[in-house]
Amino acid sequence: MTRQVLLFICVLSVGSVLGQVSYTIPEEMAKGSLVGNIAHDLGLQTKRLVSGKARIYTRDSDEYIELNRERGVLLVKERIDREALCRQTTPCALHFQIILENPMEFYSVTVQITDINDNAPTFEKNEMKFKISESATIGAKFVLKRAVDLDVGINDLKSYELKPTDNFALKLHNNADGNKNVEMVLQKPLDREKQEQISLVLTAVDGGEPQMSGTMLIVITVLDVNDNAPVFTQPTYKATVTENSPKGTAVATVTASDADQGSNGKITYSITNTLDDIRNVFEVNEETGEVALIGNIDFEESRNYQINLLASDEGGLTDSCKLIVDVQDVNDNKPEIDIMSKSTVISENAKQNTVVTMINIEDKDSGENGNVKCFINENMPFTLKTSTNNFYSLVTDSDLDRERASEYNITVTCSDEGVPSLSSSVTLTLQISDVNDNAPVFERSSYEAYIVENNTPGLSIFTVKARDADWNQNARVSYILEDSSVNGVPVSSYVSVSADSGVIHAVRSFDYEQIKDFQFRVKAQDGGSPPLSSNVTVKIMIQDQNDNPPQVLYPVQTGGSLVAEMVPRSADVGYLVTKVVAVDVDSGQNAWLSYKLQKATDRALFEVGLQNGEIRTIRQVTDKDAVKQRLTVIVEDNGQPSRSATVIVNVAVADSFPEVLSEFTDFPHDKEYNDNLTFYLVLALAVVSFLFITCLVVIISVKIYRWRQSRILYHSNLPVIPYYPPRYSDTLGTGTLPHVYNYEVCRTTDSRKSDCKFGRAGSQNVLIMDPSSTGTMQRIQSEKSILDEPDSPLEVS
Repeated sequence: MTRQVLLFICVLSVGSVLGQVSYTIPEEMAKGSLVGNIAHDLGLQTKRLVSGKARIYTRDSDEYIELNRERGVLLVKERIDREALCRQTTPCALHFQIILENPMEFYSVTVQITDINDNAPTFEKNEMKFKISESATIGAKFVLKRAVDLDVGINDLKSYELKPTDNFALKLHNNADGNKNVEMVLQKPLDREKQEQISLVLTAVDGGEPQMSGTMLIVITVLDVNDNAPVFTQPTYKATVTENSPKGTAVATVTASDADQGSNGKITYSITNTLDDIRNVFEVNEETGEVALIGNIDFEESRNYQINLLASDEGGLTDSCKLIVDVQDVNDNKPEIDIMSKSTVISENAKQNTVVTMINIEDKDSGENGNVKCFINENMPFTLKTSTNNFYSLVTDSDLDRERASEYNITVTCSDEGVPSLSSSVTLTLQISDVNDNAPVFERSSYEAYIVENNTPGLSIFTVKARDADWNQNARVSYILEDSSVNGVPVSSYVSVSADSGVIHAVRSFDYEQIKDFQFRVKAQDGGSPPLSSNVTVKIMIQDQNDNPPQVLYPVQTGGSLVAEMVPRSADVGYLVTKVVAVDVDSGQNAWLSYKLQKATDRALFEVGLQNGEIRTIRQVTDKDAVKQRLTVIVEDNGQPSRSATVIVNVAVADSFPEVLSEFTDFPHDKEYNDNLTFYLVLALAVVSFLFITCLVVIISVKIYRWRQSRILYHSNLPVIPYYPPRYSDTLGTGTLPHVYNYEVCRTTDSRKSDCKFGRAGSQNVLIMDPSSTGTMQRIQSEKSILDEPDSPLEVS
């Protein structure tokens, strides 16, 4: 067996490879026979055929060739009969494509089927009868039925033989279509009286090896004289008929004439075609010679017909002619769209010119009726590119974005150029797979939230929300609290964020007085690989609660000593006695303070300013007013509910201290407090005395040291420069203290108790006293007068 292989390779503009391979094999090969090594001829590895899921694509339903991927060869799948496949068409070939995926490639394969001599010539009928007049002249021709050989080429019909050849000889005429007209020519006069019936054998022989033949018996009945044969007006007639014309349509009329009269001049018309279905499509009226349609005419099946017509008279004389019928094409076939290979899913990050689908288009019409143009619907990121004739590739021509369109319904429409134009379409559904190309986006650029102080730990404050335009896992958003600090403390000790819902919870209870606001950042991260994220700033504002009562700064409430404000009896109306000063660490209206007089020894004498806390007289002070006045002032904030504090203000209505003293010595005093105070005063006095003695010893030591040094300097005749430490003066060895220190000693008549007070008087109108003492001392001298008299001695009384 001889195989011929032709290989053509070209590169497609869309990136897939198209190759063409041609093989030649004889018909009737056994099933499983080798056609060719397609992998080797295309330059492909067999593993590429396996990984690319190589397969054969053909538009025909019958598949005669199969592909063995593992071996990379083409094999005969079914017995191939060239005559059944192509009839008389030459060359006879099978056309199919081999499709590979990942990446998508296709190759065209042509397998040409050569003929073998497996069909003998045959006649339509085994016997043919003629009635020939004995008066037939020498050279009279009689048309014989031709034999048909389904083989082609050298295996086709080659020659005819007629035996015996006593009266007739065989004559062959070559037609333009390659067929031969067979005629029997009278070469010896007939004599009915000698031989009424003659039997001849016509043998048809082909040119195959081995040679095959077929026979037909010719029976001739010799008749009396009929000396004029029918004659057609022309040897070849031509006609045109449109395909799909209805049955009964007249195609043409052939005409023959016979010079004889009577029954010998009566002509009968008939069709002599055999084995080519002519008589199933056309019929001729035996009397008129009109040829009409009796079947369907399809241009796509046959573009022309040759009808062999015979005219016979009653005497057996005949003549023949040909009728060539050309079929005119009409646009009666829509373009056929066949999806060779397609992808139903494509990634949104696919590059431009990525092949999505390969399409084969076929229109069985011809000329403009068969010219097809294809297009897709507009506003699509795809385009159709022509690969080869009748092949299209659907490729991407712009970037895909699943968030803009997750699915495309692509309608491919193909129209021919006929009038009217016919079209067909097919819709492809293409899913766009997601790629993590979108970061989560918060609904707001920043957030502010409020929470009231003294909250319960774990309280939900508010929720941040971010959305991701991607799909599935790429769109799953997790929330993360970014590391930062608030006043040196990690922000995670203040708040926490739910990873799934974005709910922000308070970790601790907030105190507005300690922190009024703070901010942090929350990151939203998707579940893609690699993950994408974005962040947002969140500011938490602490709202104040009225959780702090007012604090009184003045007058100071002491445990032992009493502070009394003196009001002279000559004070007029509106005299400012003192001012209650208070603060509230809360803010806003929670810190708005108001002052009210809750209790008073004489309510008609004093009033308190509602906003400023000033205590003033509301009438003229008289001698009848008691010296000792006790006022209780309540300080209240404006919160809900409000909080308050009270302060007791002692007022002495008098012009001199002795007058006041007798009134305030009767205040009850706690004995335990006095004992403790006495203990602390004695302890303080002891410490001071110790320090005084220590300083005295040090000073004496320094004096002695300097005296000895001066004696040495005296004997050494060096000048003596006396030195005194700053702010010290010589007291004849009794010790010194800095002049700026001034002591006040207040001693009681009780030998076991004493009060020592250190400090400076803030005002001449403030009276400081102890209830248990019988004597008091008012500081009249100011700090300036003390500093102006550096030699003033320590005052003790």
